[in-house]
Amino acid sequence: MDSHLIHLLDTFAQLRVLVIGDAMLDVYLRGEAERICREAPVPIVVLHEREHAPGGAANTALNLRHLGASVALLAVVGEDQEGQALLGCLTEAGVDLADVITVPNRQTLTKTRVIAGTQPLVRYDSGSTSPVDEASEHTLIGRLIALYAGFDAVVVSDYGYGVMTGQMIRALGDLQARSPRTLVVDSKRLPAYREAGATAVKPNYGEVARLLGGYDLDLATGRVAAIGAHAAAVLDITGAQIAAVTLDVDGALILERGSTPYRTYARPTAHARAVGAGDTYISALTLALAAGAETTAAAEIAAAAAEVVVGHEGTAACTLADLRAALAVGEKLLDDRAQLAALVESYKHQQRRVVFTNGCFDILHRGHVTYLSQAKALGDVLIVGVNADSSIRRLKGPTRPINALEDRLHVLAALSCIDHLIGFDEDTPIELIKTVRPDVFVKGGDYTRQQLPEAAIVESMGGEIHLLPFLPDRSTTRIIERIGALTSEIGG
Repeated sequence: MDSHLIHLLDTFAQLRVLVIGDAMLDVYLRGEAERICREAPVPIVVLHEREHAPGGAANTALNLRHLGASVALLAVVGEDQEGQALLGCLTEAGVDLADVITVPNRQTLTKTRVIAGTQPLVRYDSGSTSPVDEASEHTLIGRLIALYAGFDAVVVSDYGYGVMTGQMIRALGDLQARSPRTLVVDSKRLPAYREAGATAVKPNYGEVARLLGGYDLDLATGRVAAIGAHAAAVLDITGAQIAAVTLDVDGALILERGSTPYRTYARPTAHARAVGAGDTYISALTLALAAGAETTAAAEIAAAAAEVVVGHEGTAACTLADLRAALAVGEKLLDDRAQLAALVESYKHQQRRVVFTNGCFDILHRGHVTYLSQAKALGDVLIVGVNADSSIRRLKGPTRPINALEDRLHVLAALSCIDHLIGFDEDTPIELIKTVRPDVFVKGGDYTRQQLPEAAIVESMGGEIHLLPFLPDRSTTRIIERIGALTSEIGG
């Protein structure tokens, strides 16, 4: 894992986060079904285990706590067994519950799932979903006002179940206007937060489709392209600076004012029975943004955290240790071309479209990140060849590279858009291309096809050349020049 990400994760423990919204209890009734009921054609489940887990806003608080932050929850529960069970789970995790209000005439929101073996059979929901009463609303607003200044970040987890009333949202917007915090909103009714001053919102694809109901979504181009085409509208409707649109198996598309949409990628999992991955995603995204991460880095961290819980069944949380492991370098880094050839052969057998690009990537910057994300979008698998140190010295002179090959590879490995990385010592990647046999060879728009010595070999193997535009004024050379100018100015 690169030092920048390590530093970001280390700062999570210094952050204080307030979670506001609809707290729920997830109940899992687990057993075995070996018979069919005589009264009706339904399985008889012999229960062996009852498991409780925080859900909704409570699961977000739990994830934030497991990721190292100090967390307080502002929510309501009923005066019932479910409420006590929920508070017990959160107390054990170390979440501050001083501002959870118990309302006698309210039932705690509960989602109960019956599972036979590993197969979910039914889910039934219970609890109060109407707006909180006037006295409870007044108490919630008072505590929000008292608490707000003491936190680095605020997360709203609004399922429309009564806590986030219009008055609560207005109070939140007033506080944010006077004393801005990292404010991240996860809500099924995002337009209600348009004036709240959100740093980021996290809708899923269905929620965005409803937001854009008055627009023509061209799904023939795919969900990613359809949402990206309406990035400005999504940000305008929600009022947020950033919209992280989660797309389940397609990863997520990050929309940000003044920036090109950025995509993170999801890895396929053996099952899809995880619960609360969105809570994990928003928790990691919030902490990364509050820690000062660039949006793209925050998105990669959030994607890695969500991937951890998708690998579990039921309601799960991502710990800081889990996240460190997920961001650590695995089989992305290759040093053997025979291994690379075997992987490519497997991908070809699966009829997956292989994209290849290469470069020095000496000081990774936003132009690189955008370029690599766009390259991945051209296929299914992105393989990146990285010039070794000796190769760069021959190409760019004795003062380069700034960062050694191992450091450059580890930084690049943190990007979810990259599937595999391998270094090469030749002046051109022609020999590597013969191993990869890419369906698409990608280079930056500062080249023409005629300037690429690799073009002929790519096309002779049935591949195509694709030139991507670079972001203006984004290059390692310019960064080095600016550092040199600043150094001279300070020295002078």
